[in-house]
Amino acid sequence: MKKSLVALAALAVAGVASAQSSVTLFGVVDASISGYSSTSRDLNGATFLNPFYLNKGSVKASRRELANSGYNSSRLGFRGTEDLGGGLAASFWLEAPITNDNGQEGVATFARRSTVSLSGGFGEIRLGRDYTPTFWNDTVFDPFGTNGVGTNLISTANGSFGAFGTPAASTAPFTNVGNNNYVRASNTIGYFLPPNLGGFYGQVMYGFAEKTKYSPGLATPDVNNTQRQGRYVGGRFGYANGPLDVALAYGSSTVGDDYYFGETTKVNTLNLGASYDFGPVKLFGEISQAKRKTDYEDQSFLLTNTDTKLKGYLLGVTVPVGAGLIRASYSSVKYNLNQAGSTFFFEPRPADPKANKLAIGYVHNLSKRTALYATVARVSNKNGASLTVGGPAFVTSGGFTPKTSTGYDFGIRHAF
Repeated sequence: MKKSLVALAALAVAGVASAQSSVTLFGVVDASISGYSSTSRDLNGATFLNPFYLNKGSVKASRRELANSGYNSSRLGFRGTEDLGGGLAASFWLEAPITNDNGQEGVATFARRSTVSLSGGFGEIRLGRDYTPTFWNDTVFDPFGTNGVGTNLISTANGSFGAFGTPAASTAPFTNVGNNNYVRASNTIGYFLPPNLGGFYGQVMYGFAEKTKYSPGLATPDVNNTQRQGRYVGGRFGYANGPLDVALAYGSSTVGDDYYFGETTKVNTLNLGASYDFGPVKLFGEISQAKRKTDYEDQSFLLTNTDTKLKGYLLGVTVPVGAGLIRASYSSVKYNLNQAGSTFFFEPRPADPKANKLAIGYVHNLSKRTALYATVARVSNKNGASLTVGGPAFVTSGGFTPKTSTGYDFGIRHAF
């Protein structure tokens, strides 16, 4: 009986394989020894009301670990294409994140990408979970590819800035796909321009919120973030020819709603990125602005502007050196929180949080698939910003203010 079942399974696999023009198993296994340190300081001093205040100095939270995805994200995937004739092709792409440092996550969720598509001379229509158009600029024009401690601050800050008002319940140890639409969006329909447009490329994406609607409206449950949260609309258009690559992207993610109060909160992101390869050196750059905006059906009672903004820029460079590659970047972000000034003795409006980051690294390619790498990075926070290179959060209790975060990755990456 067991032999019969095995034979049937083998025939089924053979049948599936024969129906495809190609099926590929691929992946990346990336492991690093990584260290992180987050230092907070007591910026308080003696005042008129407390003349005997004793400053507490600084406190540091640090951690050293065996991590993954310091150079490229660890993953395991399957992709295939079937030639339908007449220039048409059907394809699928299932890609899972893996935590090779502890083995907790493998092919249990295809959270990195899970799509099916139809392509031809008209371009490609793609359905499923995929990267958002705005994130492409963050990662393509970052010398560190938004991986490891070198990840630019635009990417780091936007991840939390665009968080859903009500995130999905924890799925630990598996990747949670219901926290935001910043890197990827679920339940999407995407269209990609064909590749034969003289260097011009582009895509548009729409993601369904997949929320239940009620008629009459009074039957709607009185629970926040149940009617529109999760919807995404975006697009990206660019030009790549020879050494030049430049792209403009825009995306709007609905991150919260209150049906009975008549409000909807969106995070609208606009960014422009570019790179130019001179041969001995390749330059990268990006500018970005995200705006968290709440729309109200009745705005007559609003007295202040509640919108907040996050602006940032990135400058980067890579330099080939024999079998290796030197990488460096400088990124900076600044929040505009619309903070009101104090009425006590006409104190000025509090300064907005801001941060900058410097990262430098080296990659040595042992072959086309295997590389050794090293990266070090440092973040400097001001005015209450609390961005890190990774690892433990800042200590903020007891009057401490986040200041600097440093980190390193020393690792190996193997692709197959």
